[in-house]
Amino acid sequence: MFWQTTRFRIDLTVPKVMGIVNITPDSFSDGGRHGELSLALRHCEKLLADGADILDIGGESTRPGSPPVSIEDELARVLPVVREAMAFGVPISVDTQKTEVMRAVLDAGADIVNDIRALRAPGALEVVAAHPHCGICLMHMHGEPQTMHQAPMTGDVVSQVCDFLAARVALLVDAGVARDRITLDPGIGFGKTVEQNFALLARQQDAAPHGYPILAGWSRKSSLGSVTGLPVTDRMVPSVVAAVLAVRQGARVVRVHDVMETVAALKVSAAMQKQMTAL
Repeated sequence: MFWQTTRFRIDLTVPKVMGIVNITPDSFSDGGRHGELSLALRHCEKLLADGADILDIGGESTRPGSPPVSIEDELARVLPVVREAMAFGVPISVDTQKTEVMRAVLDAGADIVNDIRALRAPGALEVVAAHPHCGICLMHMHGEPQTMHQAPMTGDVVSQVCDFLAARVALLVDAGVARDRITLDPGIGFGKTVEQNFALLARQQDAAPHGYPILAGWSRKSSLGSVTGLPVTDRMVPSVVAAVLAVRQGARVVRVHDVMETVAALKVSAAMQKQMTAL
């Protein structure tokens, strides 16, 4: 299984770790820490030294209740980092829901568009479809970031997520996008209850159309705080456990803050799995 991106054809036979680079003042976990270009690039270097395979750069917080960011502000935050990070020689993903930002970062050479709205913004699908090779991650989100925590989903969350993602994939394929450019994210924490998030983990492979790789983003999410009682600053261990469980349930990419710890845990899990397979 491969994920085709602008500059790289990523082998997903071994699960990949996507390191989070938040260039925002208000991210729920690490807002304000990497706002300056030099600090953001230093953080990128640390994530790569810790074992990250992909860097995911974002200039707008999507935590519950977060205010929207203007196109100009997001571009001012993201573009300089993307341009400099291209020199690191690894896939560069940009976490954005804005068509104008997608166009700008792809023009700058970014490898992946990671969109919480699954390309529902006007013109977004056409922008990525027109790009010859860029990778795409489509995520399921119920509601809007400003209000999604107030009215979460009802009913069978797994089937609804799968149906939504299947419909978005069909539109991309109809637009001529190759299947190997697409990964899918069930959207942990985006308009779901704690129980629904863990249902998505337990039935993760049913939450995405068959054959498409899954990207899982559990890192420091509030559901982990709900079941452990830990504040966001102390959720490294449950985040790592959730990443390992997600991979055991079929995820091919995990999006994380704590790269070194996640990489180490996945190596332990892989070593055990290798012996189980040999029995």
